[in-house]
Amino acid sequence: MSHLDYKLLIFDWDGTLANSIGRIVESMHVASTRSGFDLCSDFAVKGIIGLGLPEAIRSLYPEISDAELVAFREHYAAHYIALEAEPSPLFEGVVQSLDAFRAEGYHLAIATGKARRGLDRVLKAHGWDDYFDITRAADETASKPHPLMLEQIVAHCGVSPRQALMVGDASFDLMMARNAGMDSVAVSYGAQSAEALQRYEPRLTIDHFSELQAWLSRAQ
Repeated sequence: MSHLDYKLLIFDWDGTLANSIGRIVESMHVASTRSGFDLCSDFAVKGIIGLGLPEAIRSLYPEISDAELVAFREHYAAHYIALEAEPSPLFEGVVQSLDAFRAEGYHLAIATGKARRGLDRVLKAHGWDDYFDITRAADETASKPHPLMLEQIVAHCGVSPRQALMVGDASFDLMMARNAGMDSVAVSYGAQSAEALQRYEPRLTIDHFSELQAWLSRAQ
């Protein structure tokens, strides 16, 4: 399928639109320390970004109890929200490119591992309360890489999976797209390297957000 046929562009948030990976890693380390767990490496934490928070914590600490998980999540959220008093900046080119996509008639959506409360907070901070056609957060649907949030997004927008494109920086984004029968674009500047993402066969890998606009525009 040519990318002429895409009607819906779906974006991950952390590490794709927003430069927040460092804060996520720091918050996970702080929560680990406060919860009495050994620190995981930065690499390990980056490897679970994209999952819903409970799934991410259990992936790093399979032995964690339900009660410990509750406390761990609270420590993580408290530190992350404090860091986000000044919202994580959007990557260069994001605002201009998204405005251009809207002007060109694309449906735009968010599919994120963030919780709804966190997503709404950052959207409001950037003045994007009503910007996207639909947004889906991990605590209101199945966590990535399950395709449910993508299925809900395409149903809302009235398009087929083959008319949609998922853009993300993590393996779970690209796995979710594959599970939904959807093409994907990998970004190299977020949680995981371009090399690590190639195994999921993205249609394109970009080093700068504006490259997506250029790639789509070439087909016009």
